[in-house]
Amino acid sequence: MRVGLTGGVASGKSTVARLLAEHGAVVIDADAIAREVVERGTPGLAAVVEAFGPELLTPEGDLDRPAMGRLVFGDDEKRRLLESIVHPLVFERYAELEGATGPDDLVVHDIPLLAETGRAAEFDAVVVVDAPDEVRVERMVSDRGWTREDAESRIAAQATREDRLAIATHVVENTGSLDELAARVAEVHAALTAG
Repeated sequence: MRVGLTGGVASGKSTVARLLAEHGAVVIDADAIAREVVERGTPGLAAVVEAFGPELLTPEGDLDRPAMGRLVFGDDEKRRLLESIVHPLVFERYAELEGATGPDDLVVHDIPLLAETGRAAEFDAVVVVDAPDEVRVERMVSDRGWTREDAESRIAAQATREDRLAIATHVVENTGSLDELAARVAEVHAALTAG
């Protein structure tokens, strides 16, 4: 079974992915792959530098991800350019990883921008991790040290909660404790594997 897992920034999607993996799901993480395809020495990083300039490299030669984020979030044209470089490389790696799974595996594709890319129909089910925007802003400010403005612009650059909820087969609300979240993830995992 192929499952899409999504949620807005600071919704707790990564925690839900980890909990699903603890239940035995094979998790393919889009963010991890997106970092992998632009690591030092990769053709992906070379293409990003060609498009955006060497000032986006750290002194060690790695992609300066915070600087890249500041450049593209809030600028649709630059964000689309970055996505046109990274997304094809990510999809290629996805196919490799999915091809290595077995027929009985629950394969969870952790895709932050699933609603934005219009790919929900490619999955047997979609799990959306949801939390109100204000809760997510507070998490980014307190947990990540972001400014309120950076947090709000990141949220504004993503799909709305309503857009994400519209593609959901299962919703995992994440406004309570970790124990409550774990219990809800266990319910969703049971529902996904029942068929």
